[in-house]
Amino acid sequence: MDTGMREDSDRRSEGVFRTKSIEQSIADTEDPEHGLRKELSVLDLVVYGVGVIVGTGIFVITGSVAKDYAGPAVALAFVVSAVVCGLAGLCYAEFASTVPVAGSAYTFSYASIGELPAWIIGWDLILELALGAGVVAGGWSGYMVELLSHFGIDVPKVLTHDGSGFGFDLLAAVLVLVLTGIVLVGMKLSARITSLIVAVKITVVLLVIFAGLFYITGSNYHPFLPPSKSNAGSGSDLHAPLVQIIFGFTPSSFGVMGIFSAAAVVFFAFIGFDIVATAAEETKNPQRDMPRGILGSLVVCTILYVAVSLVVTGMQKYSELDTSAPLASAFKAVGAPFWSGLISFGAAVGLTSVVMILLMGQTRVFFAMSRDGLLPRAFSQVHPKFGTPYRTTVLLGVVVALIAGFFSVEELEEMVNVGTLFAFVVVALGIIVLRRTRPDLPRAFRAPWVPVLPVASVCASLWLMLNLSVETWIRFGVWMVIGFAIYFGYGRSHSRLGRGR
Repeated sequence: MDTGMREDSDRRSEGVFRTKSIEQSIADTEDPEHGLRKELSVLDLVVYGVGVIVGTGIFVITGSVAKDYAGPAVALAFVVSAVVCGLAGLCYAEFASTVPVAGSAYTFSYASIGELPAWIIGWDLILELALGAGVVAGGWSGYMVELLSHFGIDVPKVLTHDGSGFGFDLLAAVLVLVLTGIVLVGMKLSARITSLIVAVKITVVLLVIFAGLFYITGSNYHPFLPPSKSNAGSGSDLHAPLVQIIFGFTPSSFGVMGIFSAAAVVFFAFIGFDIVATAAEETKNPQRDMPRGILGSLVVCTILYVAVSLVVTGMQKYSELDTSAPLASAFKAVGAPFWSGLISFGAAVGLTSVVMILLMGQTRVFFAMSRDGLLPRAFSQVHPKFGTPYRTTVLLGVVVALIAGFFSVEELEEMVNVGTLFAFVVVALGIIVLRRTRPDLPRAFRAPWVPVLPVASVCASLWLMLNLSVETWIRFGVWMVIGFAIYFGYGRSHSRLGRGR
């Protein structure tokens, strides 16, 4: 680093907005005790992307969103979410190829905006990925219960979230613990298992599309965009979208506003390319392969989502769709129990990869924050045999298992969305900042139309965030307050950057 760059780094090393140089971030990956092994190819990345993106959006959320928000126009909601993700994906692709270090948006923020914003986004990502894994594990459990019922095996309601009163979803918790063990053993094993699971999952999705075409009834599409329907009359309803409270709109579902409300919810279905970015440090050729993995998986999955949503709303009237296992229930409703059982099997297998990849992404963010000293350094210790952050993996695996066991899908999914969208905003702003502060950096992939594209990404993400409920924002605010307390109570004083490494 030349003298001018050193002085610039020194000036920005003071206070909560001190930045960590990209050169130092990359140098940290070479530490044998705190660095991850480079084992992933471009095919592994695409498989990871498709493996985590194609999951709950098709197998779980489609039914509830069509029934409660958009009707058959849920297909348009997927398109809206895909556009937002595409804008953010271009920003992620530039960052991941330029800063191939574990941590995704956290690492990118640390290199461009500063330590406190990086902490905020890292803390946010931990919440996003933990709850995401919990949501998907709950969806997997729902399909597994449906599958077991085909064999005459009834799971006690107290061991699911279907019964009234207390319930602990045992199947979801056990799944998380088993997958935690796989993630602990190593990335290559995880990639091989994911490849097998993704093959099964995509086969099932294609079967849904082509088999479902024979059961479509045209009248089920009418009206394609159901008329706006007023919800609670009170403007203080915590379940109303924040945008309606701010601008005085009457809380409503369906209609044009229903599409945007639905997009804010089905957006959860697209989290995945940001998980690919967490594996940058473990990729053999990140400069070339990260953009391909991020953008390629997003395009493929968008096509699949739109096709499946059109088929399932054509098979069964949107108002009659099941909200826990919509695809299997739709085939059962049209008298095709064989397909229903096959879909339950494919969904249960397919959602497994989503949980595993979310667990992997979460551990890498936590690992990166620990390596920087913002969390206890003991959690960045790499296992001498497996080359994985084993302490972090075990800790977070147990936490996610408890989340999956005690909380239902409906209670968690919107919290995941607000966290992801917030990360998109920070990454887009980071692209603008880094283009100005480090124009000298070699960039294997450059996002087009900067700063127009990042600004558009910020605006689109903020709009979807405003369409989430007030209750979600309150919970998100509480989590952020806890994060600020931990940063100022521990992270700021233990930061390796602040203590001169």
